[in-house]
Amino acid sequence: QVQLVESGGGLVQAGGSLRPSCTASGRTFSDHYMGWFRQAPGKEREFVAEISGRGITTNYANTVKGRFTISRDNAKNTVYLQMSSLNPEDAAVYFCARRPLYGAPWSAGSWGRGTQVTVSS
Repeated sequence: QVQLVESGGGLVQAGGSLRPSCTASGRTFSDHYMGWFRQAPGKEREFVAEISGRGITTNYANTVKGRFTISRDNAKNTVYLQMSSLNPEDAAVYFCARRPLYGAPWSAGSWGRGTQVTVSS
């Protein structure tokens, strides 16, 4: 069972930046799409961004497009989420996820425990 460990969350002022990261165990990191999701208090977990195994394809939620950038370093088994121009609506627990192969949904994949991002106004 793969393990995903997030780090790099924290407290930042509105307009600031953070760069959480997620490191995965195992040897098949580059075979899998990796993604970031977030969940704010009282809200459902929502998709933020995803990146293909080789890093060629990325997709973003409309709410973060142009402000967040997802990237990965397969040599380090690590995926990053560069977050800029943060606003209070971005405050949430951010989760890293690994999507299963062959089109299975994210919900069937592996998930980290999350890292808290707090944005002060």
